[in-house]
Amino acid sequence: MAKTKQRKEQEVQKLVERLKSSKGAVFVSYDSLTVGETTALRQELRAEGVSLTMIKKRLLKIALEQAGITDATVDDHKKNISVAVSETDEVAPAKLLATFAKAHETVELQGGVLESAFIDQAQVTALAKLPSKDELLAKMVGSLKSPLSGMVGVLSGTTRSFVQVLTAIKEQKA
Repeated sequence: MAKTKQRKEQEVQKLVERLKSSKGAVFVSYDSLTVGETTALRQELRAEGVSLTMIKKRLLKIALEQAGITDATVDDHKKNISVAVSETDEVAPAKLLATFAKAHETVELQGGVLESAFIDQAQVTALAKLPSKDELLAKMVGSLKSPLSGMVGVLSGTTRSFVQVLTAIKEQKA
């Protein structure tokens, strides 16, 4: 059954709102996936707070224009396009879809949106290779912790050496 004009307008408005409030979005095409594979992809994305929506390219182009993203090249793609949107993590959609694409040859990253600007396929791939936010925070904490750990080691080494000298003097006198 064909969608009415009103329903299409609602879909476009919903996508515009999601794109404006999102931290990151990735355009992906996947043809020839089974229903089980598509369901597994959606569940994996949903578990990380990423939603996946299939939309016609013409409607996607309208939604991107209304969201203020004018440099997107959606018409160049010959396959159907789905949009994976995350409102909490910039890297999550790209990382999850790139991992899924490694296991499924028919999945192709087509581009995306980052901070209200269009990014091409190469930039999405580079974004997918970045460490996650949690990994970066852990590295930063480790970097902040290491000088303090070194200082504690030096200070305890001085105290330990002093105690060893006192113990040696005690044993020598005894």
